[in-house]
Amino acid sequence: MGDGGGGRGGCCPPMDLFRSEPMQLVQLIIPIESAHHTISYLGDLGLIQFKDLNVEKSPFQRTYAAQIKKCAEMARKLRFFKEQMSKAGLSPSAKIMMRGDIDMDDLEVKLGELEAELVEINANGEKLQRAYSELAEYKLVLHKAGEFFYSIRSSATAQQREIEAHSISEESVDTPLLLEQEMSTDLSKQVKLGFLAGLVPRVKSMAFERILFRATRGNVFLRQSAVEDPVNDPVSGEKIEKNVFVVFYSGEKVKNKILKICDAFGANRYSFPEDLGKQAQMITEVSGRLSELKTTIDVGLLHRGNLLQTIGDQFEQWNLLVRKEKSIYHTLNMLSIDVTKKCLVAEGWSPTFATKQIQDALQRATFDSNSQVGAIFQVLHTIESPPTYFRTNKFTSAFQEIVDAYGVAKYQEANPGVFTIVTFPFLFAVMFGDWGHGLCLLLATLVFIIREKKLSNQKLGDITEMTFGGRYVILMMALFSIYTGLIYNEFFSVPFELFGPSAYACRDLSCRDASTAGLIKVRRTYPFGVDPVWHGSRSELPFLNSLKMKMSILIGVAQMNLGIILSYFNAKFFQNSLNIWFQFVPQMIFLNSLFGYLSVLIIVKWCTGSQADLYHIMIYMFLSPTDDLGENQLFIGQKTGQIVLLLLALVAVPWMLLPKPFLMKKQHEERHQSQLYVPLQSTEDSFQLDTSHDSHDHEEFEFGEVFVHQLIHTIEFVLGAVSNTASYLRLWALSLAHSELSSVFYEKVLLLAWGFNNVIILIVGIIVFICATIGVLLVMETLSAFLHALRLHWVEFQNKFYEGDGYKFCPFSFALLSEEDD
Repeated sequence: MGDGGGGRGGCCPPMDLFRSEPMQLVQLIIPIESAHHTISYLGDLGLIQFKDLNVEKSPFQRTYAAQIKKCAEMARKLRFFKEQMSKAGLSPSAKIMMRGDIDMDDLEVKLGELEAELVEINANGEKLQRAYSELAEYKLVLHKAGEFFYSIRSSATAQQREIEAHSISEESVDTPLLLEQEMSTDLSKQVKLGFLAGLVPRVKSMAFERILFRATRGNVFLRQSAVEDPVNDPVSGEKIEKNVFVVFYSGEKVKNKILKICDAFGANRYSFPEDLGKQAQMITEVSGRLSELKTTIDVGLLHRGNLLQTIGDQFEQWNLLVRKEKSIYHTLNMLSIDVTKKCLVAEGWSPTFATKQIQDALQRATFDSNSQVGAIFQVLHTIESPPTYFRTNKFTSAFQEIVDAYGVAKYQEANPGVFTIVTFPFLFAVMFGDWGHGLCLLLATLVFIIREKKLSNQKLGDITEMTFGGRYVILMMALFSIYTGLIYNEFFSVPFELFGPSAYACRDLSCRDASTAGLIKVRRTYPFGVDPVWHGSRSELPFLNSLKMKMSILIGVAQMNLGIILSYFNAKFFQNSLNIWFQFVPQMIFLNSLFGYLSVLIIVKWCTGSQADLYHIMIYMFLSPTDDLGENQLFIGQKTGQIVLLLLALVAVPWMLLPKPFLMKKQHEERHQSQLYVPLQSTEDSFQLDTSHDSHDHEEFEFGEVFVHQLIHTIEFVLGAVSNTASYLRLWALSLAHSELSSVFYEKVLLLAWGFNNVIILIVGIIVFICATIGVLLVMETLSAFLHALRLHWVEFQNKFYEGDGYKFCPFSFALLSEEDD
């Protein structure tokens, strides 16, 4: 619904959550020249929801499609700037310094120039970086391949010397002949070997070697050397581990095969001189060019950083301006253009209290746009159902969201959100009652509340953001948990004598087998909550079970009665007497004849201390209503009263079912009959009458459909009265589970660790206890109790009166732009 001005100051009336704000359908006739200013000021105001009067037109056929396209292009450029800033590790300035002198045409030109400059800088930077990476790889090839050639040449020279020395020292008959044979070999028949050098990714090196061997049938010689550090790949720009390779081959066909294999494996090839002098010269040249490129790249990065910093200082301002402009033209496209093409006609919903503010905004727009004609504001009468608008604040908005998650209230329907503020945290606390755990929740939510200004401007994770949004709900849940924890007298399952000493004492000094049977009352009753002596006794579970189960029934019946009473206020507000007499009255009678009576019996039993069996009373009230109650009688005339209540409950069922459909049919016939005899009026009036009633009053009344609907509603209520009351027993079950879990963690972890008289075991026990308390009791149990309280409100409470078939008031507001992704 949006946070609204809920205070009493200014032009706004006091906040009222029980009924939604009265709404009106307004029509604005706006001159073309002041249309932009008008929509802009109404966006600042945020109190009018425009209707789309051009539904039949596609987005491209609308009047301001070109302007929206222009804004979308500017938004694309801004997204590009944001991506570039993110890559550079910069963030846009959070401060928005609004300047009123920014023209959209000038901004469009400026954004275009900045984009062109940034694209050019990026392209040049990529070219330089690629050249730098290639030179760096070339330098590595020169070093590694040079080392290989040097080592091979050195070993070949040494081997040649060894052969020569061996041939001179040996004198053999065959030696001169062999030498003469070698010398006589034709030099033209010697094989000339070629070679290629480059780098190949290390992960592909084994496959590269295998494919080379297979493709050339082993007629190559490959040598690889690993590069120690990862290398920037010139193509991808990523750091990759690579190997320098040198492959020797013979013949052009083999060379072509090797080139194709290198391309397939992404191996970069580089020219390599055989001469050692040329190698040294090439290394010197490459090193010089690398240092020059490094300097150039650094200067380019500095220039790019300065440009992005300049953009970042004004980014948020430009982004907000473009989004505002785009939303203005989107809204203008929803307006219909007059036949003279000089005026725009707008229709929309607004709260009645906003009339003066809207008129002031229209006058200001006319003055600022120097328009000769002012905009016309008029209220239209319609039978269309208006949107629902509750003005909430940061405290009530979260509770309203809980209700809206079930369904948005029908226009001016009674809002359960008012009661949810109290009943939701209270029902949660009934299941979560422990004032130690409540204090932990309170401290956690106080951190969010104290730092809410700082956190509201930050991007939080999904779970943290959800928790932060419901901080005031958690605050109320924590406060009510402390209250119910004091009633249950549980602090991490440990009882305390906070409000005075226990009313009971042991019969003897040993107190070995203390229970209620073994205790005597020595003082007045414990003033607030459960007496601490009950905890740890044998009677603790039966006593607390009985207490919490009966308390759950009382709370459930009270809340269901509240729901039925709210249905009366709805019927009275909408002047629906049928719902009062044939829905509210029989429902109150049926529910209270059975479960209201059970609640009275519980209270009477508590007050009198009777030992009557309430299960027996309720069961035999149906099976044998005329039998004597005997020892189960709680008051005089109980048997007669039970028979009367049973008869009333039986009468209430046909009372709900039968009269309403017949009376609705009768009302429809009377209304239809009266319309046949409407006196003649002017042509215009009669036309308006026909159009206004055509869609509703001349519809055929489907009696069968209405009767079936009423039958379903009656069966649902009768069965729901039993099932919903039983559903409230979850309050007892979850409260018991929470108490027992807390007790187990305290006794079986903390006390057990304490009993070992070992510091290490004690520390481990404390850590396990803290982790179990936080993980199970403060997270899982909180979520469990929250969901069960949610179910009790949505199903057991709201189905008694709440239709929830309305739709939200979604005004055109610039304040909501910051919450949406463009």
